[in-house]
Amino acid sequence: MFPLFARKSGRLYDYEPKGTGGVKPLVDMGGGWAEADALVQANVSEGGKGNDLYHRLGGRLFYTAEHGNDTKVVGAGWEIYNLLVSVGNMGGSAEPDLVGRHTDGTLWLYQGKPDGMLQSRIRIGSGGWGGISALAGRGDYTGDGKTDLVARSTDGTLYIYPGTGNLVEDGVLGSRITVGTGWNVHKSIVSAGDNNGDGKTDLIAADTDGLLWLFKGTGNPSAPFVPRVQIGTGGWAAFDLLF
Repeated sequence: MFPLFARKSGRLYDYEPKGTGGVKPLVDMGGGWAEADALVQANVSEGGKGNDLYHRLGGRLFYTAEHGNDTKVVGAGWEIYNLLVSVGNMGGSAEPDLVGRHTDGTLWLYQGKPDGMLQSRIRIGSGGWGGISALAGRGDYTGDGKTDLVARSTDGTLYIYPGTGNLVEDGVLGSRITVGTGWNVHKSIVSAGDNNGDGKTDLIAADTDGLLWLFKGTGNPSAPFVPRVQIGTGGWAAFDLLF
């Protein structure tokens, strides 16, 4: 169960989960975030309980622990990725991993380290990922105990790519499962883990009208979500980023 973070006018906001579905009123985390062109939430510190941040600025990736006093430089050259997302433990290490979509349409996984740094990347998609408009993860959507990747294509089709648990090049993801079409009505798609406390990983989505929706997970790969439930009444389209 993870919070939902949002950015508007360079300020970050924290929406903690209610525990039974939905989010609590916002907590203002402060400004100064307008120039970050990528922001990722990951639970690395405090034994996996910290709500930490990775952010990219000028091609460099930085890591900040929730209760840390400094920000670390993870590395330079990260401008080669036009999508970044935390996917939880997909590579087999105890810490959450990052997935980046390269500008050439390939997909790469970076396993996390306990200090927030990252291991050497491994390719998990050899091409064709340029047709994906959104990525999400941080949980098991198929009920097999392995972390999966959620992807929306530019035509609005939503897919689940099951994790295999095998850290081998182009072998981390299994054959995709089609969830459904019409997902382009959502401006943002985010995984906040098990939002409603039933032990299944859920999705949260904000539509273009500014409403917030919860898609409760079932753990059944043939029908991974029940019909959506509205958890936010308006204004969510004003955020330029949800993560």
